Amino acid sequence: MDNQLKKTMSIKIKRLDMFPNHFFGIAEINREGYKINIQGQSLLREQLIKLPIKFKDEKALLRLSGINDAFFEDIVNYKGESEWIEIDSDRILYYLADHQDKIDTIDVFSRF
Repeated sequence: MDNQLKKTMSIKIKRLDMFPNHFFGIAEINREGYKINIQGQSLLREQLIKLPIKFKDEKALLRLSGINDAFFEDIVNYKGESEWIEIDSDRILYYLADHQDKIDTIDVFSRF
C-alpha cells in the first residue's frame, strides 16, 4: 500500500463477544450503530472488509487500537457494502483472541 494514507473512518467498538471461531458485537460509525462480525478467512476467501457505508478504495489498512497504547494493523480488500461491518482476517482474529479487552477502535485508512 502507498505510504500516503488517510483515515477515512473510525469504527468504535461498543461490545465484542468471543465465539469459538469469530467475534460478534455492536460498533458505531459516525454515531450510527451496526452489528460487527470478525472472523478468519476460509481457504476460498481473502482478507476482506465489507462496510455499511461507502468506501472508495479497493484496499484498506485497518488499525486496531485501544487502552495501554495497544494497536495492531492489517491490510484487507474492500469487497462492497453490507448491512453489517464484516471483517475476514486470520491475523485480526488471532490478535483479538489475545487482546479483546484492550481494543476499542478500528480506524480505516485508504490512499489519498
